[in-house]
Amino acid sequence: MNKTIYSFLLLCIFSCTNQRNNKILVNKVYAAIETEPVEYSGDSADDPCIWVHPNDPSLSLIIGTDKGKNSAGLRVYDLNGTEIFTTSNGKMNNVDIRYGFELGGDLIDIVTAGERTSNTLAVFKVDSENRSLVNIAAREISLGIPVYGSCMYKNVYTGDTYAIVNDKEGNVEQYLLKDNGQGLVDASLVRTLKLSSQLEGCVADDILGYLYIGEEDKGIWKFGANPNDSDIGILVDEVGENLTADVEGLTIYYSGDSTGYLIASSQGDNTYAIYKRSGENSYIGQFEIVDGNTIDGTSETDGIDVCNMNLGTNFSQGIFVVQDGINDVGNQNFKAVQWENIASSFNPPLDIYPSWDLRSN
Repeated sequence: MNKTIYSFLLLCIFSCTNQRNNKILVNKVYAAIETEPVEYSGDSADDPCIWVHPNDPSLSLIIGTDKGKNSAGLRVYDLNGTEIFTTSNGKMNNVDIRYGFELGGDLIDIVTAGERTSNTLAVFKVDSENRSLVNIAAREISLGIPVYGSCMYKNVYTGDTYAIVNDKEGNVEQYLLKDNGQGLVDASLVRTLKLSSQLEGCVADDILGYLYIGEEDKGIWKFGANPNDSDIGILVDEVGENLTADVEGLTIYYSGDSTGYLIASSQGDNTYAIYKRSGENSYIGQFEIVDGNTIDGTSETDGIDVCNMNLGTNFSQGIFVVQDGINDVGNQNFKAVQWENIASSFNPPLDIYPSWDLRSN
């Protein structure tokens, strides 16, 4: 072979390997538990959030959405994956939670979800004694766009709490949640944003005041999270080298006031991309959840959530929960990974900070 051609081929191989380095060096982890499957066999389970019990962390919960045509609502699981409570409020797509919402003179843990059947915002509080959800919406809170994704933001400095919804046309609406004076929650539109194409995953950094939105075929956008912030976003990362469409669920791991990670579901290659939470959100690496001895790996993941806190014996150093689009036994479900297994798979290891409590901010 001509030396010039040979050298060129070697250069191409080396270059391609470097460009795909993140795809080759994907860290592998295993799920510790999985939830019971949802009832409907189609595309049903979508997005989880994690609730931390105020007194006994081992009694914390995984709240998951179910958009199945015969079982739509929210499903509540204990940390063994056993379903202990359900709602039947319509086709729920995404769910989120915030702590310390003031309602009727009490501080409650508030849960919101985008309800696609009636195109409304569902609002609940967590009943910690019964580990269930109680509907506290003051009315049927109609939305101005055909809701698809949703998330929440709490300004920890003012206490103002918001629900943020988006749709398949790139529209975003932000609603201020408020006590209606009768122990129920109402909402008022305070902001709109516009992107170019289908959205779904979103997450807000309550302390740094940022809103991240996943444009499925484009990448991850970063905006100020407050209503008066600019409507011009910054593209954190785009589909290509680190992300494979669709960009789906987004979540934040807190390890301090400004430290931690932004995590994204890279649905097209069944991996999860990690970025620094601070600064320009520089890319760190990726991991995947693979088949273990008794629990299968995950694929085609929609929603994700993470919690740094000590949740008892199985998850004393934090938990990462994902939707599994193709469960090997039964219908779709949710799977949970011990955070320390994810952290230790990276070099250098990621932060493990179970003592830092967002609820105290």
